[in-house]
Amino acid sequence: MVIWKFCTVTYLPFRNYFILYDYYLFHLSNVDDKREEAAIGRLEELPPNIVMTKSHPLNVRTVNISSPILAAKSGFFLKLFSNGTEEQRYVIVQIHESEEAALMDLLKFIYCNSLSSKTPSGLVDVLMAADKFEVSSCMRYCSNELQNQHMTIETALRYLDLPSKVLNVDAIQPLADAANLFIILRFRDINKFEKEALSLPLSGIKVVLSSDLLEIASEDAVYDFALKWAPMHYPKFEDRREVWTTHLCFLIRFPAMTCTKLKKIMTCNDFSRELASKFVFEALFYKAEEPYQQRAIAAKLGNRYVERAYKLRPVKALEFEAPHQHSVVYLDLKRDECAILFPAGKLYSQGFHFGGQELFLSAHCNIDQQGFQHCLGLFLGMQGEESDPLAVDYEFSVRLRPDNEFVNMYKGSHTLNSGIVVGCRNLCDIGWTPFLNADGLYFINGVLHIRAEITVVRE
Repeated sequence: MVIWKFCTVTYLPFRNYFILYDYYLFHLSNVDDKREEAAIGRLEELPPNIVMTKSHPLNVRTVNISSPILAAKSGFFLKLFSNGTEEQRYVIVQIHESEEAALMDLLKFIYCNSLSSKTPSGLVDVLMAADKFEVSSCMRYCSNELQNQHMTIETALRYLDLPSKVLNVDAIQPLADAANLFIILRFRDINKFEKEALSLPLSGIKVVLSSDLLEIASEDAVYDFALKWAPMHYPKFEDRREVWTTHLCFLIRFPAMTCTKLKKIMTCNDFSRELASKFVFEALFYKAEEPYQQRAIAAKLGNRYVERAYKLRPVKALEFEAPHQHSVVYLDLKRDECAILFPAGKLYSQGFHFGGQELFLSAHCNIDQQGFQHCLGLFLGMQGEESDPLAVDYEFSVRLRPDNEFVNMYKGSHTLNSGIVVGCRNLCDIGWTPFLNADGLYFINGVLHIRAEITVVRE
């Protein structure tokens, strides 16, 4: 087969610029010269809006090719060579000038199963050409080569966009998945790389905020990050509201946010009041459910109800004003979360509002009062440097097997001040190893259920 190539220019007067095209004439080697001349004549009969110029003369490049090989590897050429009559065996393929190198490399792959292109940009160009000419084996080859190369934020973002640009998505899905994982792991701690994370386009930020592996203090911090990112990329209010309404609001896990932050959402102008009300009410109804019902909802409705790897553990807090100011706070800790606290780790809950102050719970692995063994301690503290003192009675309980009922473990009274935590050093009155025993009393389906009851003491 001989490839004839020349360049033409299409002029678009209504846009006032030129677009350069390349035309390739595929010449089967067993066709006689008269038919070759007829094919060249067809090039001269191109539509009147396509004009050959002196700066783009006819160029001829000859490549010996077997049409059966092309047809075997390419669905495009299979259809092209199968449809015509004997007199129509010369065909013209139109490509853009920028596609020439990729097409020639694609032809090389069809024969040799190898490519000259080695760079990410070159391989992506060949991949796009392979998609256009339906050479799925070359698409998979390019995808594998790109996965084996060092990935950067720039290349990963380009790979994320590929599924929307190709017809054969299955061939490049592993590459898109690898790029997705790269972005997730690169920005697992968005506070550490906040400047880079804030510069990500929408495709990248959707990957980051969709991740269950995101290491961040709380979902409140995820929401605050999105609020900071949106005006940087969408300064116009209408555009910003559109991106919130169609994308960002579905990435925030509102049920994991604190009630204090949920109240602020109702006054946020970046998305409509109706949409804000919908997400806030869904979150509040979810918080009102029992833990086992919450797990069932999360399993049914998906990621928006699944907790991430929060640095501050979510709590469920119920506040009562009568007959006295009283709050019941539930904190669930997984067994593996407790295990990694050994030998001196600490784990903090999200803040919860009570008595006009922001309080929190913290679980510690520490040495008991006698100094003999490691054990689980539970403490109550107050946030804020200028908080007023708050006198409280508090009671810590744990749900125990086999009855799965809460049993009181510790009671205390104290005046809370900022920077001071109060509680007990050995919540379950047992050493660390037997406490973690999977067959013991404390973990129900791998979860330790803690309840803290707090009452304001009035003088």
